[in-house]
Amino acid sequence: MSLSAANLQNEVISIIADLKNYIKIPVGVSNKHVHLTQHDYDILFPGEPMNMKKKLNQGDDFASDKLVTLVGPKGKMENVRILGPCRKYSQIELSMTDARALGIKAPVRLSGNIEGTPGIKIISPHGELTLDRGVIIAKRHIHVQTDDAKLLGLHSGQKVVVKIESTERTAYLDDCEIRVGDDFTLEMHIDTDEGNTVGAAPDSIGRIVNL
Repeated sequence: MSLSAANLQNEVISIIADLKNYIKIPVGVSNKHVHLTQHDYDILFPGEPMNMKKKLNQGDDFASDKLVTLVGPKGKMENVRILGPCRKYSQIELSMTDARALGIKAPVRLSGNIEGTPGIKIISPHGELTLDRGVIIAKRHIHVQTDDAKLLGLHSGQKVVVKIESTERTAYLDDCEIRVGDDFTLEMHIDTDEGNTVGAAPDSIGRIVNL
């Protein structure tokens, strides 16, 4: 029995709507790190280039060879890596455990949303600076390439539930935000607190689920 055009269209729409639930999403655990403007970088490392130590998966992002010390009201953290290239804003991404250890009440935000955030002191072997804002706890999110997002029916700002599969601590994480970009590669980003909670490993994957 043949399907009518309307029924066939509904079948296709249903298949596409479910497609995102079958995609395996690589899970990346993001350790504390620093993004700097060129101006702020030059204060900390005058005359020194920012060299690439490791290429990261998103766009032209990379882990640099430069390390700094973060100083908060309650303590300090040494050997925190700067990520490149330089950005239009300086931003420090911490886990909630890191923020508490430094004595900083940092909000959970997407990268780039730094209005009203606390500041921090940053020290390098060559200098130091104090930022009046920029410290966040990065909200868990999924990077999706623009064409893939269209195929999967996903859009920037959309909130999804993700099941992260691991040997001992498979778990569901709610309120995971979709981020769409032309130069993105499919990848979910969680911080070290979340990674420990779900027992994440280098080969961990996530799946978008309907609850």
